[in-house]
Amino acid sequence: MSQGQRIVAAARGWIGTPYVHQASRRGAGSDCLGLLRGVWREVLGAEPEAVPAYTMDWSEPQGEERLWIAARRHLRPKPRGDEAAGDVLLFRMRDGSVAKHLGLQSDTGAAAAFVHAYSGHGVIESALSAPWRRRIAARFAFPTEVL
Repeated sequence: MSQGQRIVAAARGWIGTPYVHQASRRGAGSDCLGLLRGVWREVLGAEPEAVPAYTMDWSEPQGEERLWIAARRHLRPKPRGDEAAGDVLLFRMRDGSVAKHLGLQSDTGAAAAFVHAYSGHGVIESALSAPWRRRIAARFAFPTEVL
């Protein structure tokens, strides 16, 4: 099984987990960052750094791209159009706002989809529809190994 397939299988294992801000426990609660952290632990092992507490509007008042900066520290940037199952998608939910939503691409092509933790819905798999695609700010791949 390829790393992308392992990432997708791990992410799909979180589907149905309730949305809980700052949580990262499969079946108990997760937000979008918690989903990524949990999949990281399942596929690669220990998380690369401790995540500080954050508010629902984190980094918006300051206009800081904290999530993007952290992603660049631990993930491999990819061109937005270079789609692969297992990619990490970083979304900007509104024009001019910071990018602060994450998902894991589960399928590509005509059936493109992603798994994400969404407030009010929990961890779900959604079609990567045109409105979602327009919100993609960056695409990353998991590292192939952790140092």
